[in-house]
Amino acid sequence: MTDAVSLRPEPLLTASFADAIAFVRRFTHEAWRLAIVGAGVLLVIGGFGLALLPFHLGLPLLVVGLIMVLRHSPRARRQFVTLQHRHPRFIFPVRRLIRREPEVFPVAWQQLLRIERMMLPHGWRRAGHWRRRYFRSRR
Repeated sequence: MTDAVSLRPEPLLTASFADAIAFVRRFTHEAWRLAIVGAGVLLVIGGFGLALLPFHLGLPLLVVGLIMVLRHSPRARRQFVTLQHRHPRFIFPVRRLIRREPEVFPVAWQQLLRIERMMLPHGWRRAGHWRRRYFRSRR
């Protein structure tokens, strides 16, 4: 039997070098993604701690951290979607804040009305009166 002989040299170095470059790219991409998720988790934890203080200074940190985690972690995104299906009233404002162009003032206004409704009796609520008095549309 005769074996077929090829005159082309096998590109051993090129194939292994290309594989090594692909491995390094995947590794650095994965390391960068994990670093972003870790920084996002730290921002969420710090934002939650600061949100408990007066003036809610931690809410922007919490939102930025949540954006970082949800954009770079498929597992966190799946958990967020299941949480959204279970509790849509509580997650909807968060979803409005993590969009590309967030609706900060309407969300803040809606939360103010919700908190006012939960904490104050009907006769003491003033936010609706202020909106009708000062922010009424002029025709």
